[in-house]
Amino acid sequence: MREKKEAEKQPRRKDYFVLVLVKGAVRLFYPRITTLGKENIPDEPCIIVANHAQMNGPIIFEVYPPVRRYTWCIGEMMHLKEVPDYAFTDFWSGKPWWNRWFFRLLSFVIAPIAVGVFNNAETIGVYHDARLVNTFRETMQRLEEGADIVIFPEHDKPCNHIVYDFQEHFVDTARFYYRKTGKELLFLPAYVCPKLRKLVIGHPTRFQAGRPIQEERDRVCSYLQQEITRMAEKLPPHTVVPYKNIPKKEYPKSRKE
Repeated sequence: MREKKEAEKQPRRKDYFVLVLVKGAVRLFYPRITTLGKENIPDEPCIIVANHAQMNGPIIFEVYPPVRRYTWCIGEMMHLKEVPDYAFTDFWSGKPWWNRWFFRLLSFVIAPIAVGVFNNAETIGVYHDARLVNTFRETMQRLEEGADIVIFPEHDKPCNHIVYDFQEHFVDTARFYYRKTGKELLFLPAYVCPKLRKLVIGHPTRFQAGRPIQEERDRVCSYLQQEITRMAEKLPPHTVVPYKNIPKKEYPKSRKE
């Protein structure tokens, strides 16, 4: 088993009860998930990269985690004033024009709940401004404590019928970790499959510090996307829950006919 440093104790916020209530409700109503491929999880800290499956990926890793982990989450979801605009744009902007008003209203309703959940769960806020340095600083700290890091790097551009393209700069985490520790991180693919109530862990690939970083970004992303696709197609035929919140009748199948 990997050696683990004692995790730094974080003070609980006043709204910690929101996380407790939400997790309790999820456990009551969300199907229990079976994890396959646990034997592929290494005895050293690693980066687990999974498909988002809308909110299913974050829910499964928070409520039924296969390892001790911290999950990268969008930093805007951790700040009350930033939640509504981000939530509406990212989750519901593709809804029909006639009911967008409802989802715009909903984006304000969920704001205090989101803040309570994401600030109290085992998460690391990810930003696209100067605050990004805090993201990498905390990530290094958690890896050195022996925890794994879970990342959902998909964005709007489709890759294939299983996953969307990855935002590639998460791979830089391994470069910073190598500079600090001299160790080359493993990246572990994971397929979130809500329809079959399964989480599948695949075989890892190790960061190669001696290669140009752009080549490594391309190689690691390509490997992870291919492995996630392979794992999905290897399961019994099922409906894939895509990254984007699209009508259910448009959800793709795991195997092309």
